[in-house]
Amino acid sequence: MNNHVSSKPSTMKLKHTINPILLYFIHFIISLYTILTYIPYYFLSESRQEKSNRIKAKPVNSKPESAYRSVNSLDGLASVLYPGCDTLDKVFMHAKNKFKDKSLLGTREVLNEEDEVQPNGKIFKKVILGNYNWLSYEEVFVRASNFGNGLQMLGQRPKTNIAIFCETRAEWMIAAQACFMYNFQLVTLYATLGGPAIVHGLNETEVTNIITSKELLQTKLKDIVSLVPRLRHIITVDGKPPAWSEFPKGVIVHTMAAVQALGAKASVENKPQSKPMPLDIAVIMYTSGSTGLPKGVMISHSNIIAGITGMAERIPELGEKDVYIGYLPLAHVLELSAELVCLSHGCRIGYSSPQTLADQSSKIKKGSKGDASMLKPTLMAAVPEIMDRIYKNVMNKVNEMSSFQRNLFILAYNYKMEQISKGCSTPLCDRFIFRKVRSLLGGNTRLLLCGGAPLSAATQRFMNICFCCPVGQGYGLTESSGAGTITEVWDYNTGRVGAPLVCCEIKLKNWEEGGYFNTDKPHPRGEILIGGQNVTMGYYKNEAKTKADFFEDENGQRWLCTGDIGEFDPDGCLKIIDRKKDLVKLQAGEYVSLGKVEAALKNLPLIDNICAYANSYPSYVIGFAVPNQKELTELARKRGLTGTWEELCNSREMENEVLKVLSEAAISASLEKFEIPVKIRLSPEPWTPETGLVTDAFKLKRKELKRDYQADIERMYGRK
Repeated sequence: MNNHVSSKPSTMKLKHTINPILLYFIHFIISLYTILTYIPYYFLSESRQEKSNRIKAKPVNSKPESAYRSVNSLDGLASVLYPGCDTLDKVFMHAKNKFKDKSLLGTREVLNEEDEVQPNGKIFKKVILGNYNWLSYEEVFVRASNFGNGLQMLGQRPKTNIAIFCETRAEWMIAAQACFMYNFQLVTLYATLGGPAIVHGLNETEVTNIITSKELLQTKLKDIVSLVPRLRHIITVDGKPPAWSEFPKGVIVHTMAAVQALGAKASVENKPQSKPMPLDIAVIMYTSGSTGLPKGVMISHSNIIAGITGMAERIPELGEKDVYIGYLPLAHVLELSAELVCLSHGCRIGYSSPQTLADQSSKIKKGSKGDASMLKPTLMAAVPEIMDRIYKNVMNKVNEMSSFQRNLFILAYNYKMEQISKGCSTPLCDRFIFRKVRSLLGGNTRLLLCGGAPLSAATQRFMNICFCCPVGQGYGLTESSGAGTITEVWDYNTGRVGAPLVCCEIKLKNWEEGGYFNTDKPHPRGEILIGGQNVTMGYYKNEAKTKADFFEDENGQRWLCTGDIGEFDPDGCLKIIDRKKDLVKLQAGEYVSLGKVEAALKNLPLIDNICAYANSYPSYVIGFAVPNQKELTELARKRGLTGTWEELCNSREMENEVLKVLSEAAISASLEKFEIPVKIRLSPEPWTPETGLVTDAFKLKRKELKRDYQADIERMYGRK
């Protein structure tokens, strides 16, 4: 897999329809402009290309299995942001003392809500939002302190678990800081989790108290409270829910304001009984889970601090002038880490949601402003799905332009792509051509950080060009506190995730079954292992899985076996090239267990063997299958289809008929909609060890199957 092929400018240029003679004249003017602007640029500044070509990470010794470290941490890994601040309560206290009266958390005022009837009869809720109202560092500190003390009055004790099941908002961060101060172990659950997963997380952690919102209490928690027998207190962050009588006996519902008032009235003696230590658990973060029930990752104070120390080092000039827009789930390590980085450096954090982010977002009433337009953030984190959506929306609008406007945009786009590839900037294009596109995210964005799944080269380059800022790709896992690698701001290469952060080191372990070795030429390859203080404590109440994924070396350093396959470029930057596990994250962020899909479909009489396939760019699963000859022939006869065995297997009509059978079986097996294969390729040849597509034990060889069916993959994903 060569990611640099896709990053060549010529492969991503847009097509124009300009008269060739006029085009020559335009190119002459552009060349003249480029020469005139390049001369002062060359003498006055170091080019981005020169910075990009620097060595960013090196192996610590000459052995093939040697770990790579950032050139900024060759002598020792970083672990603390500020001297003496080795727990999260100390980090916040340091920030509060330094930025006391500065704004920290912002929430938009809701001016009006109304139901809007769509042409198809559906009703969408639309909102008109006002300005951002801000809480200062001091105000957040006081609210968090009072809330923690109030929870203590309700019986919460240090080193015991408390759950938060809530949308991303200021109250989430206030509650988290309260838990960090009072050494309560914060159990985080995605607001999108299903009932069984929520019940599992709450019962496994034995929580007695849960923090939530009115909406989630009414829509999700209300129906499962009776299945969580230890639950005693529910705290809603946004006022009383409308109904109180439906909760089981012994469960009391409070508002966050009431708990804060309780804490404020309590005596000074009731302030924190036990300050956290660096190795104490700060967060038990439940992953989104795809194979069965989600796992809780135990993350200590020192783990999180090491992670955010590494991340902060990759953001130049981070400080009080920066504004971050928070809209991704705070129960995800990417968003929590990003907000803690900002909080520790004096930035403002304004809250949003995917439904209110932009002027065109689904909940914003036409004619009113989305959150980005009001907040004008300088920093933003995103997942590929969000960026892909922006890309498609902008390109649709480009296609609706007049011929002159469209060609002007395309010329500017292609010109800037060429300049970026040379490490040069384009101030005139940025100011006159891309200003309107840039305004979609407020107009002030200086850095976009993408994580959670791979970002396509075309989308990354589009964001570079149209939003006039670097797009940093990051790689990290919940198990590594979200930290691993982040690309540097001047590195505009695509298909890479950057060099190791200063808090950790990365080495590649041979994976013989997959054919990846750290002695491979020209680039070492293997399973990615992350080591450092950011590597977490393991899985909650799951020692077997912890032992399988984590280990300590002879120096006492903790390592995480990621299951991902990577390779190092000569400059020390990492590429993710494959996956050891059969777990794949789709474009929208859902995890698909390919083994689970195969297990649900393999026992069908119609199917002799099946391989599910997905990658992180599309939003659906496809499959290759060896059909049972007798069953397929009978199905063809019933549907009135004729032909030889090869002709039936190559028939699009037959593929569709098989898909119908697979879909029915998948639904019966309780597969999620996104897990069901959407397209299929029928193989007339059986898979045997002799073909090289299965092992001697008839286990699938995914790498070989992918290579063998590459043309079909491209067809089924619409590339051919």
